[in-house]
Amino acid sequence: MTGYGKADATYKDKKIHVEVKSLNSKALDFSMRIAPLYREKEMEIRKMVSTVVERGKVELNLWVEKETTSVGATINADVVQNYIRQIQAVSEQTGIATPQPQAYWDILVRLPELTLNTSAEEQLSEEEWEVVKTTVAQATEALMDFRRQEGEALTLKFNKNLDTITELLVNIEPFEQSRVERIRKRLEDRLAELKGVDYDKNRLEQELIYYIEKLDINEEKQRLTNHLNYFRETMASGHGQGKKLGFIAQEMGREINTTGSKSNQAEMQNIVVKMKDELEQIKEQVLNVM
Repeated sequence: MTGYGKADATYKDKKIHVEVKSLNSKALDFSMRIAPLYREKEMEIRKMVSTVVERGKVELNLWVEKETTSVGATINADVVQNYIRQIQAVSEQTGIATPQPQAYWDILVRLPELTLNTSAEEQLSEEEWEVVKTTVAQATEALMDFRRQEGEALTLKFNKNLDTITELLVNIEPFEQSRVERIRKRLEDRLAELKGVDYDKNRLEQELIYYIEKLDINEEKQRLTNHLNYFRETMASGHGQGKKLGFIAQEMGREINTTGSKSNQAEMQNIVVKMKDELEQIKEQVLNVM
């Protein structure tokens, strides 16, 4: 669900910028920072983006740059002339020396209402709002394009992990078959060490079968194979499968862990460790799936 999108537009003397970023999240967590002029449209912008993005921690920034010639306030000439007349009148009345001409500005800039604010009455027109909407839509689509590219890369990565786990599962079989004879021989050797003790060989065979059945991993292998296939099918089934893939990965982990607990042989346990490593890579990246 990580992604980034940006779009820009020009409207009269303004440059409008929209930036949308997203990170992993179980649900939609949407925050916005927008220019004051567009705050009345906040709910509409939120609805536009959330309908497309659906899930993730999303941050939208919308800001405006204006041409420098159109920014700033205008000096109020009438107020300046009025202040000068008042200063001269007070000087005559009190006998205080009139300021030198170059000193007037030092005094005037400290006095209130010297400037006119030309931007205070700015209103959002329907034409400008259409430009803003289009820019937001373009930035959102750029974010989704980024996500789609990430999704294609993740699909390749997942398939590689799944292939490796499948291959490792096959590699377990030779060790699984040979360990039966190893267990039998180890038990017989131990019994042979007990001098003068007789034992029922039929009972030994029964106990051996029972012991081996407890260590049998055929069911775990079958279930893990089913989970691997189901993971692939779910990936190919389309949009909005991220949570389901996470659940399947958890079930895969159960079967791999059980296989490891039943593997009383070093070679098998080493293979299980490799399978766990591949599965952890899947679990880390499945959070990026919608």
